[in-house]
Amino acid sequence: MTTDGGRALVLGGGGVAGIAWEAGLITGLAAHGVDLTTADLIVGTSAGSVVGAHVAHGADLSEAVQRLAARSTGGGPGTAPRNTDLNAVLEAFAILYDTSLDPQEARAKVGRMALEAQVDEMGAVLEEVGRRLPDQNWPKRRLLITGVDAEDGSFAVWDSASGVPLALAVRASCSVPCVFPPVAIDGRRYMDGGIRSVTNADLAKGAQAVVVLEPMAHLTPRNTLQRELAELIRDEVRDPRVGMVTVSAVEVTRDLAHAKVFVAVLGGDAEQTAATLEALKSAAGYLRKLLGQRLHLRTVPALHFHYDESFDRGARLSELIDRAVARDQRDKGDS
Repeated sequence: MTTDGGRALVLGGGGVAGIAWEAGLITGLAAHGVDLTTADLIVGTSAGSVVGAHVAHGADLSEAVQRLAARSTGGGPGTAPRNTDLNAVLEAFAILYDTSLDPQEARAKVGRMALEAQVDEMGAVLEEVGRRLPDQNWPKRRLLITGVDAEDGSFAVWDSASGVPLALAVRASCSVPCVFPPVAIDGRRYMDGGIRSVTNADLAKGAQAVVVLEPMAHLTPRNTLQRELAELIRDEVRDPRVGMVTVSAVEVTRDLAHAKVFVAVLGGDAEQTAATLEALKSAAGYLRKLLGQRLHLRTVPALHFHYDESFDRGARLSELIDRAVARDQRDKGDS
């Protein structure tokens, strides 16, 4: 799905804390002259769907946070999860970063767990979230709410033209598997849109400017990925083609689906560098699986290895500087 120009605001998942974080950040930025609420397109996933509905309707975000805080502490119908089976939740998310599975197949497996989970009583919490939206109608501003079909793992996106009530779409997007029951819409059952991506930022493709608020970004810090990958390559990759590798940088896409991993081969010629890159590309799936196991990531990016040419440029620049210094010293000695 694309949008033609304009500005997009992407709001990711993160539970009740994520709602408060996003609402507080938006409110704070507005107080200092940066108004994110004027975006032409708003994409909401899980907690972001709640905040997105408020933003699109122009509601007071500070009041929204107070209402949700009251609900989460028992100040209204529907309280926070009490008897959540954390082992089931962890098992579900472990499936999502099993790189041997096709992503939709993995989501379908999680969906089957969600459908079988005995959490029907927690449906009252989602109903309360829907009732506390500022308006039960879709806003005039373009708002996209994401979900995942619990039966086949397919991705769903709802908007004002979908014929689905706003509250129902938000409830579905917030239905964390094995915590809340999947939500029935048009004969299908749907769960948390964050199962596909924490942000689903690709829905903002085509926008002239995109701001992504990702409460869970700290779970996949770029420096951590860089450090862990360097250790995994050193300790776990046994391919003899791999030389002395330095991981110089990691760039992760907004939706955490892909990561560019820049490496340099110390002391290697062009042939050694090419062989090392080929070996790392072959090991990418294995390294991705190990990353998920070590960091317990909800979304593990696909790894794409690239040679960092800046090392060559730096070495060449250093060589030129050394030559210039040596020539300068010779000239001084001759004078």
